[in-house]
Amino acid sequence: MITLNHFNRLSVAEAASLLAPCVAVPGWATALAEGRPWRSREAMLNAAQQLMASWGEVELNQALSAHPRIGEKPAGEQQHAALSRQEQASVNDGDAALARALREGNARYEARFGRVFLIRAKGRSGEDILQALSRRLGNSDSAEVQDALAQLREITLLRLEGAIGE
Repeated sequence: MITLNHFNRLSVAEAASLLAPCVAVPGWATALAEGRPWRSREAMLNAAQQLMASWGEVELNQALSAHPRIGEKPAGEQQHAALSRQEQASVNDGDAALARALREGNARYEARFGRVFLIRAKGRSGEDILQALSRRLGNSDSAEVQDALAQLREITLLRLEGAIGE
């Protein structure tokens, strides 16, 4: 984590590179980096949320390119994979029945919606995630896009809060 003061002093390219692991939506990191200097962390977080408010299905699909299936150990050394490993720590707890239920739920979700199930895992148990997955399988296509976008915004904001402090 770096301070806001340090973040404000970086070049646009350096700042955007620091923000890139927060979400795989092209342009978001650059737009937030170009808005500097931020007077406060709160002002930066508000600006980040305003940028996220316009996201739609295109941005959701872009972001999902960097998200593993929930309950699977993210592979690779990329920063997205490392963040996902940390965020899913409570899901990857060795419960074979839960892991199987999540795999089966993921398969049903992908067959139903054509994309990976996305949920903010941090702070949720595997059982909580499985319940949300089951509930969201009943969503209409448009309702699910909105639910997934809400989760994407939460994940992005959590990652941003972890990247830049006061």
